[in-house]
Amino acid sequence: MSGQDETSAAERRAWLRAIAEAYFEALRTKNFDAIPYHEDATVRAPFTPGGVNRPLVGKEALRAKWWQPLEPALEGMQIKIREHYINEAMTGIVTEAEIEVTIVDPPITLRVADRFTVNEEGQILEQENHFDPRDVTHPRWQFS
Repeated sequence: MSGQDETSAAERRAWLRAIAEAYFEALRTKNFDAIPYHEDATVRAPFTPGGVNRPLVGKEALRAKWWQPLEPALEGMQIKIREHYINEAMTGIVTEAEIEVTIVDPPITLRVADRFTVNEEGQILEQENHFDPRDVTHPRWQFS
């Protein structure tokens, strides 16, 4: 690999990390508009209607059916990014993080591995959230 290829690969990896971190920062600050979603983005997550087997499609559907119901649980959330894993083609990134949900007592920590597929414009085309939702779906936790 030439020096220029190594530089562009390093820049691409940094760019993908910045996109993934923008997502987690948007969660922490409760700012949906800061997430660089493509207009036709898809999200698979345990908390979406239909769960991981029926993705939500389209930025406005993500806002209405996933973000707005989730937003109250984001209050005071703490996020620690642990690691990033980038695919060989450098079109996708998985970010491992610990998310502390503080609106419950005692607070709980979700260990997540969220996968993002990103286009050349830096927009998230696909997102798949991986975590064990049992801690936040237990009957003793009420988010409303």
